[in-house]
Amino acid sequence: MTLDTKDPVALTQALIRCPSITPDEGGALTLMQEILTPAGFACQRMMFSEAGTPDVENLYARRGDRGLNLCFAGHTDVVPPGHLDAWTVPPFAAEIREGILYGRGAVDMKGGIACFIAAVMRHLDSTDGQIPGTLSLLITGDEEGPSINGTVKVLDWLRQKGETLDACIVGEPSNPTQIGDEIKIGRRGSLNGHIIVHGRQGHAAYPTKADNPVPKLARIIDRLSTTVLDAGTGNFEPSHLVVTVISVPNTATNVIPGRAEAQFNVRYNDAWTRPRLESHLRGLCEAAAAEVSARFDLSFSGTGDVFLTEPGPLVKTMVSAVAAETGRTPALTTGGGTSDARFIKDHCPVIEFGLVNRTIHQVDEHVAVADLETLTRIYQRFIAAYFAST
Repeated sequence: MTLDTKDPVALTQALIRCPSITPDEGGALTLMQEILTPAGFACQRMMFSEAGTPDVENLYARRGDRGLNLCFAGHTDVVPPGHLDAWTVPPFAAEIREGILYGRGAVDMKGGIACFIAAVMRHLDSTDGQIPGTLSLLITGDEEGPSINGTVKVLDWLRQKGETLDACIVGEPSNPTQIGDEIKIGRRGSLNGHIIVHGRQGHAAYPTKADNPVPKLARIIDRLSTTVLDAGTGNFEPSHLVVTVISVPNTATNVIPGRAEAQFNVRYNDAWTRPRLESHLRGLCEAAAAEVSARFDLSFSGTGDVFLTEPGPLVKTMVSAVAAETGRTPALTTGGGTSDARFIKDHCPVIEFGLVNRTIHQVDEHVAVADLETLTRIYQRFIAAYFAST
């Protein structure tokens, strides 16, 4: 049976049936290429590699070579389904029951990709294939993985070719309860910290002959986790630090360990830049360490700095499209985790708007069939309005 490319439900089912668990392509990018090429998109498949990370295949599809380039960004990779016997339906069967479509990736985010493709096909059909600009899709297979060989490298490839993006929609599921709740116009930064406190191993019966790093580490992480970083800003909630791992390489109760370590994560707002935040946290550690004569090492990692897309034509056009189709005025928010928007923001204004995120990464992940149609109509209205205004 021929796939109806204007039907978001059929497209979502077809994509879910591609078992594209990170980093496997699973046939999902091949399916998209087969759909987009007949519609006039020039499709470029690219594989990126880096030592110590899995090879990842990506897709950049472009239709048009003039005017502004409106890009849709997303990912076809999905997280593993977990225990299969916990699912009430097979995770890659894409079954519909009582108006609900079940399957891994239904909302995160094969459903969003399907809605945008269906919206594009409907728009092209309504305009006899004419668009006063350029449409593109940047689809990675690495968003749920390390995010090293995916979007960031496709963007570098575009830069080397001299190709620019003028605006981007990331189709992540952005709505907490219903379509039209929220548009994400930014994200908090995410910073990981790893602290190692060095001591001297010894017998627990002779503590003066050893140097116990455990209470010293406790002093440092207590200082980190109880210090208020800020009170929030106009567009962001307060920054917060969460200690996530405490580890002591010791299994004997009568041995004082030679070292202790902890890891923490900071979600920070636009009151900080990453260098300033790292410096501030290091200062807190040094002050606490000085109080207990602790010797420590501190390192940082992370791939996402805080960003904000100020309300302008991109945001206003999406707000109008959502309001016209749902009757709701979406809140402009910056909460939640990270997404590939953290890479795209260095290239063009970017927002996130997609399906309801209630079941992402869960057993029996699902989406209402009606929501797929609603999101498709929003995207279609947005595409028309964006090119009409520019």
